[in-house]
Amino acid sequence: MQIWNGWGDETVHMDLPPAARRLVRDRVGRGTAREDFPLEKMMARVPGSRLPRHPLITTDPEVRVFHSHGQSLPDWVALRRGNLNRFPDGVAFPATAGEVQKLLCFAREQDVIVIPYGGGTSVVGHLNVPEDDRPVLSLSLERLNRLVSIDPYSRLATFEAGVKGPDIEAQLRAHGFTLGHYPQSFEYSTLGGWVATRSTGQQSSHYGRIESLFAGGEIHTPQGTIDCPPFPASAAGPDLRQLILGSEGRLGILVNTIVKVSPIPERDEVWSFFFPSWRDALEAVRSMAIDGVRYSMIRLSNPIETMTQLVMAGRERTVNLLRQYLRFRNIKDAEGCLCLIGFIGSKRQVAAEKRLTTSILRRNRGISLGRRMGKAWGKNRFRAAYLRNTLWDMGYAVDTVETAVTWDKVTTTMEAIEKAITEGMDRWKERAHIFSHLSHVYPTGSSIYTTFLFRIADSAEEMIARWKAAKTFASRAIIRAGGTISHQHGVGLDHRPYLEAEKGAVGMEILRQAFAHIDPEKRMNPGKLVEE
Repeated sequence: MQIWNGWGDETVHMDLPPAARRLVRDRVGRGTAREDFPLEKMMARVPGSRLPRHPLITTDPEVRVFHSHGQSLPDWVALRRGNLNRFPDGVAFPATAGEVQKLLCFAREQDVIVIPYGGGTSVVGHLNVPEDDRPVLSLSLERLNRLVSIDPYSRLATFEAGVKGPDIEAQLRAHGFTLGHYPQSFEYSTLGGWVATRSTGQQSSHYGRIESLFAGGEIHTPQGTIDCPPFPASAAGPDLRQLILGSEGRLGILVNTIVKVSPIPERDEVWSFFFPSWRDALEAVRSMAIDGVRYSMIRLSNPIETMTQLVMAGRERTVNLLRQYLRFRNIKDAEGCLCLIGFIGSKRQVAAEKRLTTSILRRNRGISLGRRMGKAWGKNRFRAAYLRNTLWDMGYAVDTVETAVTWDKVTTTMEAIEKAITEGMDRWKERAHIFSHLSHVYPTGSSIYTTFLFRIADSAEEMIARWKAAKTFASRAIIRAGGTISHQHGVGLDHRPYLEAEKGAVGMEILRQAFAHIDPEKRMNPGKLVEE
């Protein structure tokens, strides 16, 4: 059973080691746990539905609460502190494309807003219910979760768009294939959601981002169906798949999705390396990217994140031995950087790429620590999000910002983001624990992923004000640095004010006109991505 006001399965708990608890308290201050608003009271706040009865729609208050939010920090504050005040009037669970079409016809006839709902994992406000006189329908795709067909010869698979990450891999594995798309939200997010938000998986350097994996599909819009065949290539004008990618529910309901699949690899390994400084580490991973090393992933932590990860490991004796060894190798605690590098392929391919990588890293004073830390990361990579629950219960909130910039801007942008968050918190005389890593590395640049942890405020209003100050300062720093406002989370509501800086006035008008043509009544997830 999923937690109604937090992350993940209610039976899963991630503990925080004593040393990590001390670290948080020393850097941020003592947190104060607060009582959560109970589900029963939240259900009592759900108003009567404005929808007429329909066999595919439930108006049950508990179901409406579950489908009223995503996983953004404002969502958490609203749920935990009890000030969530907008709910869908009903939730639909179609099981076929025909039922989706019936629901869209119903929405048109009854003048209903429709919010597509996949796994509910959005962290930027994709699922927020708008203030509108019209009733709102949350259209859940959870029953559209089947493998429709697989073509092993062409290595293409067609899935219904509501299928979740683990079910994709289980169904493909039975045929000897994998999609290989592993975002942090893998266990709960859906294929349709990945396409709609231009998702990035942890091993996208090998398998490709979702835009590389998305080969075609079928989307039902208020004006009819758009069918995109899986051409291997085409010069027949602009590619409509690019309009669907990142459309965030504004076009309609993605029903079937065709994706490129890969054979299950012989080897899938993650190795750990340490560097004596950020400068050495950055030059090493840049060299790997521009020299064409075939890695599956690179995750390079800055010194603060490296220190935090070592403390979080919890095995103090083992960590102390590691630190002694690193000092022996002239890597200081306050300056060392941990880098995880993955390799996928045959035994021979992995060995060759590992040798090439080691030679590049050694030139930049990197040392190999083997696979132990990489195995630990792989074991817990989808469980780390549960620490949000643990920290909240201790009186702390966690959020992230992310971007991507060219190599010449990586370090200055990372520093500017961290400084901006600090300045945002200074307005409230609060401290934050802030750290960053490069999560996806490209020949021309890298993504930057920054995490910040701060104390929960006494009131929901002050809590949102603190978060908004930090988020706004960080987003403005990203824009000033020339970075994208989102590398992997999408736009939603939280990033919408900054999109024009990236797309320009003409680009924004193109998007508005496209959405207006397909959805002239502004029925599909209005207000997201592009302001009305």
